[in-house]
Amino acid sequence: MANGQWYPPEWPDRIRALSSGELTPATPRRAATVMLLRDSAAGPAVHMLRRRASMAFAGGAYAYPGGGVDPRDDDHLVRWAGPPLAEWAERLGVDGPGAQAIVCAAVRETFEEAGVLLAGPTPSSVVGDTTGDDWEADREALVARDVSFAEFLDRRGLVLRSDLLAAWARWITPEFEPKRYDTFFFVAALPEGQRTRNASTEADRTVWIAPGEATEGYDKGELLMMPPTIATLRQLSPHGSAADALAAASGCDLTPVLAQARLEDGELVLTWPGHEEFTKHIPTGGPA
Repeated sequence: MANGQWYPPEWPDRIRALSSGELTPATPRRAATVMLLRDSAAGPAVHMLRRRASMAFAGGAYAYPGGGVDPRDDDHLVRWAGPPLAEWAERLGVDGPGAQAIVCAAVRETFEEAGVLLAGPTPSSVVGDTTGDDWEADREALVARDVSFAEFLDRRGLVLRSDLLAAWARWITPEFEPKRYDTFFFVAALPEGQRTRNASTEADRTVWIAPGEATEGYDKGELLMMPPTIATLRQLSPHGSAADALAAASGCDLTPVLAQARLEDGELVLTWPGHEEFTKHIPTGGPA
């Protein structure tokens, strides 16, 4: 392959079924993912995990910590620091409860999959270490959905630091996928004193890698990635520090990116608006 774009072999058949009306699109579930950054002498690096090859969806692909929204996080008043919910709602293009649930998902998934918690005992502090047995028990309870993230914060007496996050992009899984997500991408800096670890059962390795190095690996076909991942990495590459990226986030366009498929000159053409590099031409007579 010319690059590392993840492209499932079943997509052509599903696209044909969608085009013919035989496939009814699934409703996308809201999700959040976080591009966690840390600075080094060589510039910022982003924390990425590699999905296990055995995973049915995007096995072997590099991604960021993330996952689906927990509906319980939109109906409980969360101890909150940073921009008010109304401001988050306007930025994300959703209502207030939806904004709270999405931001909670971003912070919760970063804790669940990377062991990093963007919360503190006060609106101006962040927990310094989350590696003890008691923290691990809480993390596992969150993964199992035994407790909601709001309940976890309440029990710990913690304030969610929404000011440590900035919204970066929004991508929606194509209509021909059986499982679909409306995913909000955020950027955040690794809090001082905390460190990442591979806490995800879905990943077989994690890396800190410069965005430019990651995109180079993708371009050479050495690192497998989905379009939203490589697109956001390319957007991160010009920034010289985590602070620069966070400052630039307010100017990022959150218009949802949704793949489109059409029949043209005997081919199925798959495109992601605004991201021409991912265009695929699929012969109608067979798979790509």
